[in-house]
Amino acid sequence: MIRDGGWTMWLIASLSVATLAIVLWKLLSLSRLGVWGGSHSRRAIALWAKGRRREAMEEVRGRPSARARVAQAAIGTSLDPAIDDKTAREETARIARQTLYRAREGLRALELIATIAPLLGLLGTVLGMITAFQVLQESGNQADPSDLAGGIWVALLTTAAGMAVAIPAGVALSWFESIADRLQADLEDLATRIFVKADAPEQPTLRLEAAE
Repeated sequence: MIRDGGWTMWLIASLSVATLAIVLWKLLSLSRLGVWGGSHSRRAIALWAKGRRREAMEEVRGRPSARARVAQAAIGTSLDPAIDDKTAREETARIARQTLYRAREGLRALELIATIAPLLGLLGTVLGMITAFQVLQESGNQADPSDLAGGIWVALLTTAAGMAVAIPAGVALSWFESIADRLQADLEDLATRIFVKADAPEQPTLRLEAAE
């Protein structure tokens, strides 16, 4: 099928391989970024709300997840007396932006594939139809309808292949974007909750090992 579809079919096949590679790489990247985590940051926020600030910091210190890193930045800068509120917010926003950039990295490539794959398929179909009708014109009265039908069938292969590549790429793009949007909302929420409580006085630590 790739051979019969012509050079556009080879390009579409290359895009299919690139799509699979990007999706697998993105899954690994998001897993390493810890976008599906967040339990430590939620516990840290709960401790922070109770005034147990040092315990909240220890909960997220050194954790690899994206939410924990932003929470650590917000809590750490809030606890540092040498850093004012404006600087603390700017530093937290900087780390959050870096995290979101890593979460969205590679999505432009998927968007490009989802856009150009069906266009390549359509281009291959148009070129194939042109070739088929040229053969029909040259044949004159001796034209065989089966030859024309065969040429059209081959030409339509590229359109089907382009759509077959574009649809999974579009679905993957939408899913990854939803993950990044959810991460952005979570980072904004936890940073806001930390800075809102930053001016509250620290409460004595209450040991509730059984409840925790």
